[in-house]
Amino acid sequence: MKLVSKEPSARLSESVLLAVFVTEGSAPALPRGVVVAKHAFDDLKGEFREVRLTDTVQGPLRRVLVIGLGKKEALDAEKLRRAAAIAVQRAESSSAPSVTIHVDREILKHVGDEVAGVALAEGATLGSYRFEAHKSKPKEAKLKTVTIVGAGRVFQAGVKKGRVLAEANTFVRDLQNRPGNKMTPRDLAAAAKSLVKSGRITCRVFDEGAMKRMKMGLLLGVAQGSREKPRLIHLVYRPAGRTRGKIALVGKGLTFDAGGISLKPSSKMDEMRFDMSGGAAVLGVFRALRELDVPFEVHGVVPTTENLPGGAATKPGDIHVAMNGTTVEVLNTDAEGRLILADALCYTVAKIKPDTIIDLATLTGAVVTALGHELSGLFASSDKLRDELVEAGKETGELLWPLPLLDYHKEQMKGLFADLKNISGGDMGAGSSAGAAFLAPFVGNTDWAHLDIAGTAWGGSNRDWVGGSLGSGVGTRLLVRYLESRR
Repeated sequence: MKLVSKEPSARLSESVLLAVFVTEGSAPALPRGVVVAKHAFDDLKGEFREVRLTDTVQGPLRRVLVIGLGKKEALDAEKLRRAAAIAVQRAESSSAPSVTIHVDREILKHVGDEVAGVALAEGATLGSYRFEAHKSKPKEAKLKTVTIVGAGRVFQAGVKKGRVLAEANTFVRDLQNRPGNKMTPRDLAAAAKSLVKSGRITCRVFDEGAMKRMKMGLLLGVAQGSREKPRLIHLVYRPAGRTRGKIALVGKGLTFDAGGISLKPSSKMDEMRFDMSGGAAVLGVFRALRELDVPFEVHGVVPTTENLPGGAATKPGDIHVAMNGTTVEVLNTDAEGRLILADALCYTVAKIKPDTIIDLATLTGAVVTALGHELSGLFASSDKLRDELVEAGKETGELLWPLPLLDYHKEQMKGLFADLKNISGGDMGAGSSAGAAFLAPFVGNTDWAHLDIAGTAWGGSNRDWVGGSLGSGVGTRLLVRYLESRR
């Protein structure tokens, strides 16, 4: 799908469909030259997601689609994002090859020109997302062109930025949605290498031999049950101007997780293709940074492997040694994400020495029990980092909820036969806090946040631009926004 933007002064495109938005108590503001029947919108209330479709009687566009935004005082970027997604989905379902989204000046004034431009471009692009890469006869999308019309250079710049962010998200979704035999650690590393761009973005991939030399016993211990060799991906972005610091993003990259010897139930095991969603989100940030600029040196570290019950697989009770010398008793081989992240965090602290580390992982089913599918769990070592990430989540529609990480939780992760154990006792509960508590010793005193995205990476409620059984791409837009707004 082609996305373009125009000023209202430009000649209206000969689109099949015109989409306009209306708030409660207002009349639709149609562009000059577009006329509909006199009473077409008489009983239109403008409630959020209310839709009205009518033919034109005059003008270059054949039909007009009016989408309600709800009360004006409650209007925000998320409602615009959803409205744009509705517009493209209705265009596709009506077989329209083109749609023009016309945004009234009053709406831009209320939401903000750049914010509105970003949200509309995101909604239009993400709302039209399809994944049919592995079908023998994929259906061709009917909608070919989306034109967004709004006044001002700031709005136009917002549309351009929103397109970049949305395309980064769809890049992540494409990685997530590929099955385990089409998305191996080698494939994920190849996707990372494809992001390299003329010195601004570089990529290094470490193989199994390099990991052995670095003594990454936890990552290698998880990988030893699979014939697919593990990889450690290290991406680096350098800003155009002077850097204001060094940020590291670490993403869990389990390309398929059967649970190892602690085998998962067979029901829905196919969904464990999504266990690499944190790693994919990190790659997505670099996909966006190919076209955007942030004032930080950004590092992306992704440990990637499979977790399978092969003959050489780690057995419950086995002990492995982390890169920093910490010994870990593996009581449950299905709590493997924290193991590969621990070695990646050791590498990040020792080799990169960042000011801040943020990791993302589909780590625990407990976070789904606690927060459902609409909120990611957040554990942060400082109030400043917590607040900045929460705000970035609100602005992008990728909401975060702070969860507790107490000394008690950390004490419960101490092992009987080793320094640490990879699961807590059965009477502790708080599984998400236990996962974060296991990771905490591996970051030392570095400012750190852990995002548990097990509930939000897929399976969420339909919000027009995201939701359902496919991957959501969660994390990429949120982290780019954090990098832009970090103080």
